[in-house]
Amino acid sequence: QVQVEESGGGLVQAGDSLRLSCATSGGTFSASAMGWYRQAPGKEREFVARISFTSGITNYADYVQGRFALSRDRVENKVYLQMNSLKPEDTAVYYCAARRSGSNIGVYDYDYWGQGTQVTVSS
Repeated sequence: QVQVEESGGGLVQAGDSLRLSCATSGGTFSASAMGWYRQAPGKEREFVARISFTSGITNYADYVQGRFALSRDRVENKVYLQMNSLKPEDTAVYYCAARRSGSNIGVYDYDYWGQGTQVTVSS
């Protein structure tokens, strides 16, 4: 079974930066895309960012555009989410997801999900 593990969350002040990492392991896994979602207390899970492992094309939610940057390691099947100029409203559990090469699920769906890492931004 493929495992997805996020790391790098923590408690920071508004305006600070964090870098989240997402690593995959187990099986003969090769990612075609990986993405990030987040869920704040009392709110629905929302899209943050996505990257294609074939083209490197990234997509970002409007509220993180210009502040967050997503990069990939194609060999290790890892992604890094650089988060700058953090705001209190960025406080949430951040979840990483991976789509495997050859997946028959929907093009924007994911096969594997991590357990999340907490990001807390104080004012």
